[in-house]
Amino acid sequence: MSNERYPIPAAAARAEIEVKRSRFIATAVPAFTITEARAFITRIKSEFSDATHNVPAFIIGYGTAVTAHCNDDGEPSGTAGRPILAVLQGSGLGDIALVVTRYYGGTKLGTGGLVRAYGEAAKAVLDVLPRAERVSTHTVLLAIPYNYLERVRLLVEKWHGRILEEAFAADITITAQFPTDQFSAFQNDLRELSHGSLAAEIIETNDAILPVIRDS
Repeated sequence: MSNERYPIPAAAARAEIEVKRSRFIATAVPAFTITEARAFITRIKSEFSDATHNVPAFIIGYGTAVTAHCNDDGEPSGTAGRPILAVLQGSGLGDIALVVTRYYGGTKLGTGGLVRAYGEAAKAVLDVLPRAERVSTHTVLLAIPYNYLERVRLLVEKWHGRILEEAFAADITITAQFPTDQFSAFQNDLRELSHGSLAAEIIETNDAILPVIRDS
């Protein structure tokens, strides 16, 4: 990953607007590969096979390591795919695919009208899109005496970690997962709490999809 965390769609969403009797139905989903994005586009074209246009755009990745794509699906060049992609690029989201389906209403919108309509449809679905974060995480292992359990649980929560497993034997072995950008602070607090006697060991580093954490 080029960034340790970035926002993505948490689930599919759909929104519809009407402009001069033309219906614009925007559908957005999380997509982590070009193959997933293209499969989604194919699915929408099948669902709305009687539509006038199904205009796709997607961004896979985030920041500098991104693959972006759009096309106009028969609309005048630059009036449909590009405005949708511009909305996606301005949203700050990564790993997203979006198709705006148009049912022509009998009134031509002109190039400026098309640009506005496709852009507004894309914004409408982003307004209702649930968000998550794609986060680089460390899975860690930690053995602690019983009298530390509650305090360590609080530390895990403080640094946005989550406990995956607690195994009770002579000591308590905790398996936990942290965003990589929070782990050092947790480790420092753990050492301070235990006067240097406890430390967590990283056993795995992966990406994870986590709910958006909002600081109060």
